[in-house]
Amino acid sequence: MATVLIIEDVQPDAALLAGYLQGEGFVVHRVASAEEAHQYLAKQKPDLILLDVVLPGESGFEFCRQVKRQPETVNIPIIICSSKQGDIDKFWGMKQGAAAYLTKPVDKGELIRTARSLVGRF
Repeated sequence: MATVLIIEDVQPDAALLAGYLQGEGFVVHRVASAEEAHQYLAKQKPDLILLDVVLPGESGFEFCRQVKRQPETVNIPIIICSSKQGDIDKFWGMKQGAAAYLTKPVDKGELIRTARSLVGRF
């Protein structure tokens, strides 16, 4: 089973995304900040990261850039999942190293298709 780390500070959003993924067989871990995510990554490496942009402290864009600079995490695909819907936001997210950018409210089918395409079918 593929493991997904969800980094989302709005708990109802985190629960909804986790439910979508768990319902399709993904193992999900949730954290509410980039700081917590860094602590998680120091111990475990998920198959996929689902990342919000607006987080307390370090932004999702900053977090993505840092993860993609580290040799031990560079190959973990990141899906940015944000309410920021502007073309510049999407461009900037992809420039930071994200593999995909989905806007909220997230379509369940699109999320599952994107997640499966990034981790392969399991």
